Amino acid sequence: MSSVAAAKAKSPEPGDVPPRNAVDRYFKISERGSSVAREIRGGAATFFTMAYIIVLNPIILSSAVDKFGHHLNNGQLVTATVITAAFTTLLMGVIGNIPLALAAGLGTNSIVALQLAPKMSWPDAMGMVVLAGFAIMLLVATGLRERVMNAVPLGLRKAIAIGIGLFIALIGLVDGGFVTRVPDAAQTSVPVQLGGNGHLDGWPVLIFVFCALLTLILMARKVPGAILVSIVAGTLLAVVVNTVAHIPAAKWGLTVPAIPHKIVATPDFGLIGKVSLFGGFHQVGLLTGVLFVFTVLLSCFFDAMGTILGVSDEAHLLDENGNLPGMSRVLTVDGIATAVGGVTSSSANTCFVESTAGVGEGARTGLASIVTGLFFVIALFLTPLATMVPTQAATPVLVVVGFLILSSGIRDIDWSDFTIAVPAFLTMVIMPFTYSITNGIGIGFLTLCILKIATGRAREVPVALYVVAAIFAFYYLMPAFGLA
Repeated sequence: MSSVAAAKAKSPEPGDVPPRNAVDRYFKISERGSSVAREIRGGAATFFTMAYIIVLNPIILSSAVDKFGHHLNNGQLVTATVITAAFTTLLMGVIGNIPLALAAGLGTNSIVALQLAPKMSWPDAMGMVVLAGFAIMLLVATGLRERVMNAVPLGLRKAIAIGIGLFIALIGLVDGGFVTRVPDAAQTSVPVQLGGNGHLDGWPVLIFVFCALLTLILMARKVPGAILVSIVAGTLLAVVVNTVAHIPAAKWGLTVPAIPHKIVATPDFGLIGKVSLFGGFHQVGLLTGVLFVFTVLLSCFFDAMGTILGVSDEAHLLDENGNLPGMSRVLTVDGIATAVGGVTSSSANTCFVESTAGVGEGARTGLASIVTGLFFVIALFLTPLATMVPTQAATPVLVVVGFLILSSGIRDIDWSDFTIAVPAFLTMVIMPFTYSITNGIGIGFLTLCILKIATGRAREVPVALYVVAAIFAFYYLMPAFGLA
């Protein structure tokens, strides 16, 4: 036997090494075949892979206005985004004990910014997020979360995720200036156009194109932290271009790329606690309010479940039946993260699939999440760096994320079964075409129920889905009955 083979034969399996100390015992580091060094490396890798959210979430939320014309402050949003990600990720490490980081969810923040806020005030919209978090925790406590998950066919679950991906990709193209609304849309059948006048004119939109291409190239070459690298590179290029070419501030949008006067600053906690739990119902009515909460819940619900199982499987934490031991604790933290995101006005926080970067570095326990959370704590004092990033350097990420969501889920839809394929297709296209995730979910549920009944397969649809579809049907028919 060679020395290498002998070494392999003697190497301990996960669980064979006794815990070295209290930290090892609590996090089960040796039991899971890991080490403190691997957990630290994994936690750092996860942070740098998902750090783009520190920039992107404030840009998405601050670019929208509520019913009363109010914007959220970008600097305050950076603080809210970072402190919530730090708290919820630390909580996952301590309670859930898996290498899973959390932050403001892409897709959910678009729901809050583009569907909820225009109908009510920002505190009202964040109240809806808090209620969705409470609902998730209630579902976990009663054991209904997994049952509700199983009530929606896999194809429709995938379609919801893909529709959100297409929706946020469109948002990225629009916010980056690559696609714009035709000024005289009423005079033409074409509602949108390339660039500002049918062409990619001006440096800001070219910065967007540069960042999008750079991100795709780096990801194709499997460069670690590709998204963060492209944002940093695009920001530096934008600063240089703005300094040399003196671009009018209006061309950049909300954030003009410029070197900040200082790098370290005291966090601004002005948005923390600015929430109204039930104010939104006074603005939109009970039924619409319930549907808004349901939409936020669904967005968080399916995204988190898939991410938790995916990351856990990658880390070899699932048992022989494909279940995660201690799943209820993990799901409880996820529900708390949704509610806390509303309380801090950072939008619902959820599990990030970028946690697989840490798993790839060897992370297997919640200690990696502790490390990631501590990196977020450090970032809390570096707000000026985040607020210098222009929209054009950050929004290409939305396009890339849209592609990743589409490519990872579209194969799982049974396109040969029209009763699944048609609702899935409508769910996917209605979301971006109507600029509404709620509409996509509602039309998908309704079409599924109608087609199953029409083909004599009504029993294949769970009762819960018929109830939800009936609520959506009433919602859409409200104007016809003079109720909206």
